[in-house]
Amino acid sequence: MEPKQRHGCVTAWLILMIIVNSFTAIIYLFASDFIIENTPTPPSENMMLILGTIGIGNLTFSVYLLKWKKWAFWGFAGTSILTFTLNISNGLGVGSSALGLLGVVIIYAILQIKKENTTAWSNLE
Repeated sequence: MEPKQRHGCVTAWLILMIIVNSFTAIIYLFASDFIIENTPTPPSENMMLILGTIGIGNLTFSVYLLKWKKWAFWGFAGTSILTFTLNISNGLGVGSSALGLLGVVIIYAILQIKKENTTAWSNLE
């Protein structure tokens, strides 16, 4: 059986997701003062902890997508829906909140890129 392969763009995107989600979690958990000082309506400390935890979850899901786990895509979709709901409940507009859902669409589309006539999505376990 041949080892699974993914297009370089898919690998690059997953690595970018790992970097961005790491940075996001660190900011929410350890640099919340920066967000509070630079946001017109800053989130509460509890919300910062929740968003930091979601960032850790997304980091984990990104790593497991790199390891070919389909459940990680659904986990990422779930955290995106949760974040959308939290943003709406905290008064962020629907348009701004929906931008986070666009990430799920982008990941799904990128996983459709083929290498040797096989998509990364079809290689996920």
